[in-house]
Amino acid sequence: MSTCFFIGHRDAPDSILPSLSAAIETRIVEDGVDQFVVGNYGRFDLLAAQAVRKAKKQHPDILLFYLRPYHPAERSFTPAGFDGSFYPPGMETVPRKLAIVRANRYMVDNSQFLIAYARYTVSNAWELVEYAMKREKKGLIHVKNLARVSEYSVLV
Repeated sequence: MSTCFFIGHRDAPDSILPSLSAAIETRIVEDGVDQFVVGNYGRFDLLAAQAVRKAKKQHPDILLFYLRPYHPAERSFTPAGFDGSFYPPGMETVPRKLAIVRANRYMVDNSQFLIAYARYTVSNAWELVEYAMKREKKGLIHVKNLARVSEYSVLV
């Protein structure tokens, strides 16, 4: 089993959907990824889940999981269209305001692939992609950032 995690900005544009779908198809066909994990907190997450659901039509054996940053007793629902959810071990003691950041870090530490859309250099998504790129240099994960930072003259 290979796992691919997604991280990106809340304001990701719809225009990245074709690139996102192509990256998912590559992970499935060339790398054998069969599990995809995504949050449910912004536009990039919604686009990633949408693209995986579309890929499931041609690859029905792949699975899409919702990453739960908060304890299941607090938020027990799994959004529609997911095959299940995942709550990382050890999250019970993490302060609520750090839960999303910690859950995302856990997934980078425990996934073989990361598909990202990080273009703002001052953001949690950017920091996580930088962290993943350090792990990539050690051969621990493969990172694909769909944002082309050079396109933007001003980074927030």
